[in-house]
Amino acid sequence: MALSTRLASSLWPTLAGLRWAAPRQCRGLSAPQGPEPSLDLRGIFPPLATPFSPTGEVDYAQLEGNLSRYASIPFRGLVVLGSNGEYPYLAPRERLEVVSCVRRALPRDHLLLAGSGCESTQATIELTVSMAEAGADVALVVTPCYYRGAMTSAALVHHYTEVGDASPIPVVLYSVPANTGLDLPMEAVVTLAQHPNIIGIKDSGGDITRMGLMVHKTRQEDFQVLAGSAGFLLASYAVGASGGVCALANVLGDPLCQLDRLCRKGQWQEACDLQHRLIEPNTAVTRRFGVPGLKKAMEWFGYYGGPCRAPLAPLSPAQVEELRNTFSTNGWL
Repeated sequence: MALSTRLASSLWPTLAGLRWAAPRQCRGLSAPQGPEPSLDLRGIFPPLATPFSPTGEVDYAQLEGNLSRYASIPFRGLVVLGSNGEYPYLAPRERLEVVSCVRRALPRDHLLLAGSGCESTQATIELTVSMAEAGADVALVVTPCYYRGAMTSAALVHHYTEVGDASPIPVVLYSVPANTGLDLPMEAVVTLAQHPNIIGIKDSGGDITRMGLMVHKTRQEDFQVLAGSAGFLLASYAVGASGGVCALANVLGDPLCQLDRLCRKGQWQEACDLQHRLIEPNTAVTRRFGVPGLKKAMEWFGYYGGPCRAPLAPLSPAQVEELRNTFSTNGWL
């Protein structure tokens, strides 16, 4: 802990150079009143799928190929090592190599968010420091959940406070109850939003009332709320969310960036029409078929999807047909 804290302190000047304020241009959005963000998270971030070879190794050549194709899409940045990156199935060495690979390919004005959440506070701090050294701009820290019965609001506040204190890069909280069975409590979010190195939350729960209240209760802090799925992106923007970390952006990046632009311009009817066409495909590559479905859909749009790591199983022929039909009936194939 002491070593990590000293390292974090020594890197604060570098951190200050990475953080900037951008002018707010939110016509049509419910922009909460408060301080300008020190690191602007507005926009769309795809949580990258990790490509594997047929023999199960991380395929860095295919990763670079996907990054090259994504370069023409106006993403705000990229997320690596999230749920869609099969983070739990990667070895520590692979996690750092993936971050390094993406950082080399990513322009410096694009943010790189890296998943660094572990079950223990100490392990999370150590991995977060390593992610920063590998080139991550922001740490995305999922809630520890193995002992979920003991993960009270107080325990989670303590955990994230320790991580925020020691991290040499800003921290974004990550609440994904579908995977963890644990929703980061509202009171914990409000408390943690006051930490100078905790700058936002990715909320994948889909409760728009909760997200709106989160924006409202943190409006005086340097804190931004990110929608964790494309299915409720428009609704999240309407209550003041800053951006979205959306699995579907791996497949339909341009349409999601278009939805982002329409919302910011206040073109709500066009945004609503587009949002409607994204709901079923989004559900298909998240809740319905998960990462195997996401990777299969990527292949239809010119990206490398490839296999998942076991025990994630490939889709059956019937599931592939259902997935394709979902994209076709909504006008994407």
